[in-house]
Amino acid sequence: MQVDFYLSLPSRYSYLASTQLDRIARRTGCTFVWKPLNNHAILERNGSNPFRSERLPSGQYAWSYREYDARCWADYYGVPFVEPVNFRRDPPYIVRACHAAAVCGRLVPYCARIFQAIFIEGRAIEEHDLAGLAADAGIDREEFTSALAGQDAARRERDVLDEAVAKGVFGVPSFVLGDRLFWGNDRLILLEHALTRAAATTAAG
Repeated sequence: MQVDFYLSLPSRYSYLASTQLDRIARRTGCTFVWKPLNNHAILERNGSNPFRSERLPSGQYAWSYREYDARCWADYYGVPFVEPVNFRRDPPYIVRACHAAAVCGRLVPYCARIFQAIFIEGRAIEEHDLAGLAADAGIDREEFTSALAGQDAARRERDVLDEAVAKGVFGVPSFVLGDRLFWGNDRLILLEHALTRAAATTAAG
């Protein structure tokens, strides 16, 4: 069973969900395929970006509530969390760097290192930090720098965004299992339920 995991690196809920994927994979036998994208790009493509203006449409989008909610989830999961620094918009250079890491064959370790820097170390990631973080994730600096400037990373970024839109993804994190879409960290319980049932059906067959 393959689950496509559409994520954004500065997204609190993408980080929180990512901490549970190994457990779910071990329990259900599924495989998660990480597909980073720019959250604001997917919102704009769908024509409804609640973060576009300073006046947010409802309390659930208020920055203070989102921090509180994320801290509650982190406590529930038993994982560290610090509120991200300077990430009220999704910097385009981070998602491109993730696809450069994919070209180098180290996508998940690089995403994990970015999550650690933002949500555990409390760092504001700038463009000049990208190569150092790649080295931390086991990627040769020169190979990463070349991949970052190359066309493959740009193509991967476009392809993931187009694919996400085609599958009905409208925000992050989103999980696609077959033709079923599960949006949000809080839908992980429903995804795990679906995976458990599918695994049981397979075993019975």
